[in-house]
Amino acid sequence: MKSRLGGAAAITATAHKLAVLFYNMLKFGKEYVDAGQDYYEQRYKERMIKNLERRAERFGFQLVQNTQAVGVS
Repeated sequence: MKSRLGGAAAITATAHKLAVLFYNMLKFGKEYVDAGQDYYEQRYKERMIKNLERRAERFGFQLVQNTQAVGVS
């Protein structure tokens, strides 16, 4: 976050995330469950694909999923 938002905004975003987790634990009695690295990586991949689709559409292109395996020869 720091590289994208800057130091102060990254600290604020992290504090907000912790505050929301703490609030939900207190108000709803929920326990913290770590989603894991795979969950965050999957969300990152989905976000990147969505952004690429938007950019391609803006330039008049359409992304098509490649069904062939790509390997180094």
